Amino acid sequence: MAKWKGFSLLYFMAEFWITSQQVLRIGGIFETLENEPISVEELAFKFAVTNINRNRTLMPNTTLTYDIQRINLFDSFEASRRACDQLALGVGAVFGPSHSSSVSAVQSICNALEVPHIQTRWKHPSVDNRDSFYINLYPEYTSISRAVLEIVQFYKWKAVTVVYEDATGLIRLQELIKAPSRYSIKIKIRQLPTGSKDARPLLKEMKKGKEFFVIFDCSYQTSADVLKQILSMGMMTEYYHFFFTTLDLFSLDLEPYRYSGVNMTGFRLLNIDNPQVSSVVERWAMERLQAPSKVETGMMEGMMTTEAALMYDAVYMVAAASQRASQITVSSLQCHRHKPWRFGSRFISMLKDAQWNGLTGQIVINKTDGLRKEFDLDVISLKEDGLEKTIAGTNRLNKVWKKIGVWNSQTGLNLTESNRDLTTNVTDSMANRTLIVTTILENPYVMYKKSDKPLYGNDRFEGYCLDLLKELSNILGFSYEVKLVTDGKYGAQNDKGEWNGMVRELIDHVADLAVAPLTITYVREKVIDFSKPFMTLGISILYHKPNGTNPGVFSFLNPLSPDIWMYVLLACLGVSCVLFVIARFTPYEWYNPHPCNPDSDVVENNFTLINSVWFGVGALMQQGSELMPKALSTRIVGGIWWFFTLIIISSYTANLAAFLTVERMDSPIDSADDLAKQTKIEYGAVRDGSTMTFFKKSKISTYEKMWAFMSSRKNTALVKNNREGIQRVLTTDYALLMESTSIEYISQRNCNLTQIGGLIDSKGYGVGTPIGSPYRDKITIAILQLQEEGKLHMMKEKWWRGNGCPEEDSKEASALGVENIGGIFIVLAAGLVLSVFVAIGEFIYKSRKNLDIEEVSVGQCEWHNKY
Repeated sequence: MAKWKGFSLLYFMAEFWITSQQVLRIGGIFETLENEPISVEELAFKFAVTNINRNRTLMPNTTLTYDIQRINLFDSFEASRRACDQLALGVGAVFGPSHSSSVSAVQSICNALEVPHIQTRWKHPSVDNRDSFYINLYPEYTSISRAVLEIVQFYKWKAVTVVYEDATGLIRLQELIKAPSRYSIKIKIRQLPTGSKDARPLLKEMKKGKEFFVIFDCSYQTSADVLKQILSMGMMTEYYHFFFTTLDLFSLDLEPYRYSGVNMTGFRLLNIDNPQVSSVVERWAMERLQAPSKVETGMMEGMMTTEAALMYDAVYMVAAASQRASQITVSSLQCHRHKPWRFGSRFISMLKDAQWNGLTGQIVINKTDGLRKEFDLDVISLKEDGLEKTIAGTNRLNKVWKKIGVWNSQTGLNLTESNRDLTTNVTDSMANRTLIVTTILENPYVMYKKSDKPLYGNDRFEGYCLDLLKELSNILGFSYEVKLVTDGKYGAQNDKGEWNGMVRELIDHVADLAVAPLTITYVREKVIDFSKPFMTLGISILYHKPNGTNPGVFSFLNPLSPDIWMYVLLACLGVSCVLFVIARFTPYEWYNPHPCNPDSDVVENNFTLINSVWFGVGALMQQGSELMPKALSTRIVGGIWWFFTLIIISSYTANLAAFLTVERMDSPIDSADDLAKQTKIEYGAVRDGSTMTFFKKSKISTYEKMWAFMSSRKNTALVKNNREGIQRVLTTDYALLMESTSIEYISQRNCNLTQIGGLIDSKGYGVGTPIGSPYRDKITIAILQLQEEGKLHMMKEKWWRGNGCPEEDSKEASALGVENIGGIFIVLAAGLVLSVFVAIGEFIYKSRKNLDIEEVSVGQCEWHNKY
């Protein structure tokens, strides 16, 4: 009995009445590392207690004391023993430890003795949810996973790489990992090396695989190391977007990456926009800067981490709840007796009911599982300009980060910047950036500059594209370095789906821009981005001008076709015959040859067959004849014939001048259809160019037929570049299919070449950029500005204008020579010679006829004389 009374007295003396004793003890169990004798959580724990006791606003009548126990990492047995020691002293709550095995050991003891166990780090949730005396201020992991998924959906990432540090990362990102089954998102999962801090082999694989959107789930210390290795791998460019799930990304020293152009986004739980929070953070920083320097962790000196802020909020939450528990006593508890704290259930309920606006925002604890499921996360992005509005004392936080939105566990994502602003991220301004520009030698777009002195860098080149680059640079403020494409090709896709040329260099991010006569096509647009076209054009045919044919000596016959000449001749003969017949029928064409003898029965008709033909020929030659029809019927025939000859002669005269003075340009082809119908003239295009791709992909029968011809003769029909094709057109019977603008430029400088037919298609040249490049939209705006100012037209006039070729229509009429009308002299000479022979024939005929008459006359005379 005496022993029981003595123990009861001892137990009574161990109790502390909060109202009377005005002292509240809390316990902290913290793990220590070899290089960090005092953990950040322990420092924050002491910092919070000191602030509460210094500022009596929260606990005016109570002094907060603490008992701290340090254990080795992952020593769960030691953690259990130290927890029992603290409970024997009498504590209102136990804080820590951090790591899973030790947490579980301490948690089981607190559950048994019904003492609140406060945790500020992420812990794997228990399956049975029996930890009723457990409170964790770290945001609930499924909510953070949903937040990351909403960020991915907002940025419209179609392929994401998740890089995790340990297995807990896969648990934390379950919502994101399940995304492919619900959304059209491809996720590739990779793990950071466990035995080594060297992540460069992994980064090399990601770079080779063109994995531009990456989510890192790792601690802030690992994040700092990874960022340094990303920089060394050349991946700190505007084409990459890195998202870090660590809530301490804001505290890292990212000044070296600020102007690299990289897109970097993360979450921040610390509410530094609140002036009260910023004052606490600044006070923490001042104390930490006065402490001895610690090991390099990649964090800015004096920065308060999220775990420190959560520990600070946890201590304040316990202090606030104790003020409401005026009749609760803190008792000494023995682990081996398994007698719980009688006020434990009431105190844990007050803790879960308490709502506190702390450093990490509003703290609301779920009453069922003790997790923090309602919270806000600031979405922060790396910026060159940082925040426009800065809070006093937080300049170090704001100079590289810009708050672009807030994610709430209830309402979801609410971004204050538009999608366009977010996609550009740190590349809002192109000033002070040096871009790699790939191009190809092609007159007049890019040419080597002729100079007596050696030239270097961009000064080696000149041309339309160089002028365009200069104008874009003046508008947007960037610098550039021009490099010729390695394989000398524009960019085409082979049967395996692999690209070459400038397109490949953009895909591989070897170049930032492709400024060249690069055609905007459907297949290219799927792998790279294009600006608005700076030049519109189409495919046409380049062919040598046909040799002109001078008019022949009988070119005076050319105005009328041979058929017409034959019809005119037949018409003349037909009219002559009709006139002859009608003149014989009508009585008015017969006349008395001896008007002095009216009784004579002899009558004559002038329209003999010969005279009728002569009448027709005279009218046709516009000369007339002495024969004039007298009868109405014959006059009708004559009038109609004269009208016919008027039209024929007028038409002949109208065309005669052109046929005598202008050279005839007879081209064997006039269109693409003519090319497709023949095989004598070989034709083709530049290998692996957009023109070749057009014919290769076309479904139009004519173009399919042309591609079949070209593909069957790839070694001869397809040329390496335009220069080779032009040379073939000049030296052989070859037609080159190419862009109309290039044909216009070439034909202005070589009058032996010309464009055949019209445009086969319509397309444009654009500035190429890698997919997702932040430069495309700005270059498009600059091109539209140049177009409206007329500078694009002036640049084209500058580089396309040549000496010019004389136009066919503007040729002046030249004097006619023998080669033009020599045939007339031949006809005249032939006529004269014929007339001489006819005259001789007539003379001989008449002489023989007269001789026969004389012989008959002599014979008759002799007969008369004889008889």
